[in-house]
Amino acid sequence: MHIQTQTTPNPATLMFRPGRSVSPEGTHDFDTPEAAEASPLASALFALGDVTGVFYGEDFVSVTKDPSGGDWSALKPDVMSLIVDHFASGAPLFFAGAPDTAPQIDENEEDADIRRQITELLDDRVRPAVAGDGGDIVFHGFKEGVVYLRMQGACAGCPSSTATLKNGIENLLRYYVPEVEEVRAV
Repeated sequence: MHIQTQTTPNPATLMFRPGRSVSPEGTHDFDTPEAAEASPLASALFALGDVTGVFYGEDFVSVTKDPSGGDWSALKPDVMSLIVDHFASGAPLFFAGAPDTAPQIDENEEDADIRRQITELLDDRVRPAVAGDGGDIVFHGFKEGVVYLRMQGACAGCPSSTATLKNGIENLLRYYVPEVEEVRAV
């Protein structure tokens, strides 16, 4: 198996592309070793010590390292080896019964059409671009003019994520959905 690596706008995160499907049913973000216990691969990556985040996209794994841990030269071969070993073994990506712990915002039914418009814009215009940078953006709700989003993967903690959220996504949503007044990260 040949794994391609790709830099991201977040210098602490690299994308690893194993040339096969990783998580076709949706993205998954692990930002602590405890959260990674749902996945054998994520657990193994966190066990390397310098890993602070693992993110599964449709066809990639993004790994975030501790910024104070030096450059990628020492960690990258270990990450690649774990990814190759995992996929070569045929092991599942998740342990059976792994919970989904995504927080949701309490919403009222009157805003259902607005939420639909927001999710369509995010799915069609935002998520493909964010995935190209090794991350994802997840809609968590709309309440009283505020859209709640969570940046994941390379986008979480990226120096430009605040600008992306406020200048890019907020402006796009406000333009197409007048009820949107603000975008906030969760």
